[in-house]
Amino acid sequence: MRVSILQHVPFEGFGRIGEWLDHHAASVRLHYLYAGAQPPAVDDFDLLIVLGGPMSVHDEAEHPWLVAEKALIRAALDAGRRVLGICLGAQLLAQALGAEVRQGVAEIGWWPLEKHLRAAESPLGRMLPQRLMAMHWHGETFDLPAGAIPLYGSAACANQGFVWQERAIGLQCHLESTPESIQALLDACPQDLERKGAVEDAAAIRAGFPHCSAMAPTLLRLLNYLTGPHAALT
Repeated sequence: MRVSILQHVPFEGFGRIGEWLDHHAASVRLHYLYAGAQPPAVDDFDLLIVLGGPMSVHDEAEHPWLVAEKALIRAALDAGRRVLGICLGAQLLAQALGAEVRQGVAEIGWWPLEKHLRAAESPLGRMLPQRLMAMHWHGETFDLPAGAIPLYGSAACANQGFVWQERAIGLQCHLESTPESIQALLDACPQDLERKGAVEDAAAIRAGFPHCSAMAPTLLRLLNYLTGPHAALT
């Protein structure tokens, strides 16, 4: 399994996904887009992982590398590659599939997910837990792309996850979080905790660190399904 990872800021890495990569990836290439790295070619990977970041999908003037990144995501979908988008990555994936990305309610901290009724339309959805406590750190949201199956929603954000043609998954939440990765966000973006919405304070977020281990099985199940030989509807 050849994996390419697109990273948008130094303080949002792949977290617990690293454990899965250690066991399943033959090669892993990190592309630090914020530092001027070029995105990979479609033929360079089997799985594309698009990480989070504080910028908007609409910030092409401020972050011109978004233009090439969006083209790559669309090309990867057209070429039949597997794609996982997380937070900003999910918004980029949704936009590449024709959905609108817009301002939503700020959702930061530990908030529960509830499985969508339509999740059962996907083999992946049927194997996921009904409820899950997840880490969130976002202010924008997206519409469900045409042809996608919704997986989860939360009280503040209706579209928390979707699967498209069983080979592309978007997650608005951060199932990959570790205590270290959350602390990096707290250190880099303390001003976000002043936003209006579903926003916990730093103490409450740190108190939720034990939830990181509880999220891990669902994250691994998603990755195994996305990259498995059964990842296609017949």
